[in-house]
Order: sequence, then C-alpha cells, then structure tokens
Amino acid sequence: MTQTPPPVLGTLESALYAEDLDAATAFWRDVMGLEPFQTVPGRHVFFRVALGQVLLVFNPAATAQPPKPDARLPVPPHGARGPGHFCLAVAPDRLDAWRDHLEVKGIPIEADFRWPNGARSIYLRDPAGNSIELADPAIWS
Repeated sequence: MTQTPPPVLGTLESALYAEDLDAATAFWRDVMGLEPFQTVPGRHVFFRVALGQVLLVFNPAATAQPPKPDARLPVPPHGARGPGHFCLAVAPDRLDAWRDHLEVKGIPIEADFRWPNGARSIYLRDPAGNSIELADPAIWS
C-alpha cells in the first residue's frame, strides 16, 4: 500500500450557499452570464461555468437535512452559513470590461487591485453576501 494519494484531475464543482435562490439565479444568470442547467425549487440551482466546471448554489436550510431512507441520491447533509468565496478566472485584458459591466448592472466593486506579482483581482458580493472574485489566473503563477 502506498502512502502517496492518487492524483486528481482538477476541480469539478464548487458550492456557495444562498437562502434566496431566486436572487442567486438572477445574479448568476443575468449579471455573471452563467446559465442554470438544474434547479430544484427551494433546494438548489446549478450553473455551468466552463467545460467540466460547475457552480452549485444551495439553500443551506434544505441541504442541512439528512436524506430520507429511501432517497434515490443519498447525498449527506452539508451546508455553510455566512459568506463564502468563489473566484472566476478572467483574461487580464477583459477585467476592465468586467468592471464596466458590473458598474452598468449596479453591482458595487468592493476592491480592484494588483497583487505583488502584477496580476489583478476585482472583488464584489453576490446577493447572499458571498465574496466573488474575478481574477487574472496569473495570481497563482
């Protein structure tokens, strides 16, 4: 038996939590341009981010409940309270366009700065208070 974990392929899904799924849907669809592809009213809405990448937005009250004994998909309870964080990679030459887009949509910019390596990030909040970052992928180079 090896002590080294097997490799992973990457991030498949990330989750945020929002009590108001209608507001979350409007934000992620109408402001951020992500299309919802699965919705269970009162429980969740899922969005495609890119090929093989999904953003899951759950109502924390609904996902805190354990699955019923006869559940077809016995997903264990999960959830978070309070603001989370989600970062979308954006080409550096598109960050000004994103800033302009957010301002037109009335979304306040919480921060817009350059990291010590010169890469830039823009921070904003979704309707649930989650910290959303649009960043040049070079922040991790």
